[in-house]
Amino acid sequence: MDNGQVGEEDGGSLWLFLGWVASCVMVFGSAVPYAPQYHQIQRTKNTEGFSTRVCLVLLVSNILRILFWFGKRFEVTLLLQSVVIIFTMLVMLHLCCCIQNSNRMSTKQHHITDLDPQFFWSWDGFEDYLIFLLAFTVPCSFITLILMDSALFVNALGSLAVMSEAMLGIPQLVQNQRNRSTLGMSINMVLLWMAGDCFKMAYFVLNESPFQFLLCGLAQILVDLCILFQSFFYNQETLDKLE
Repeated sequence: MDNGQVGEEDGGSLWLFLGWVASCVMVFGSAVPYAPQYHQIQRTKNTEGFSTRVCLVLLVSNILRILFWFGKRFEVTLLLQSVVIIFTMLVMLHLCCCIQNSNRMSTKQHHITDLDPQFFWSWDGFEDYLIFLLAFTVPCSFITLILMDSALFVNALGSLAVMSEAMLGIPQLVQNQRNRSTLGMSINMVLLWMAGDCFKMAYFVLNESPFQFLLCGLAQILVDLCILFQSFFYNQETLDKLE
């Protein structure tokens, strides 16, 4: 074996290793941005700065993404990423429910069985969110099973999955605008969102992922930038009032 062949084998092994590392970052890195927010909520015992509708968007989009995988097989890395994100969002919801229940002054509780749209996704019990996810997943799975051979349906499902994921930061954006403040929101979470979304865009391009994923990544980066601008603007506004 000459030196050229050895060099090619070493180069191939290096790229294989780097690909494995990139896949691990894609799978588990999606959960990392929520670690600072989880810690902040746990430390302050306050959930007002974090929009739990972020969890709603990610749970729905990743359930749809998993169903999309059965119709159009893409990288297993992205499939595993969806599983990790769903688990992470359930952990975040559980924490928010615990904190909100411990801080609640009123004895009246709101549950999914009340069928009150005013309190949609603002329920008091963690089990209410699990019931909703079950009620959403079962019929969607059944429809996907029936229409799996339809390319039109599968592509529409993929587009719906990534479009809903692209809305990830919008609930947080809206809540910040409504509160005219980013107090309680972890800026580290948003910075990690940005870093993760830029990494995802590069991953999608290099792996020639379906175009739906590219559109999703671009939209998420734009929303991240808007939230970062909000953080700067509202913090500057607060400083100006104090002067």
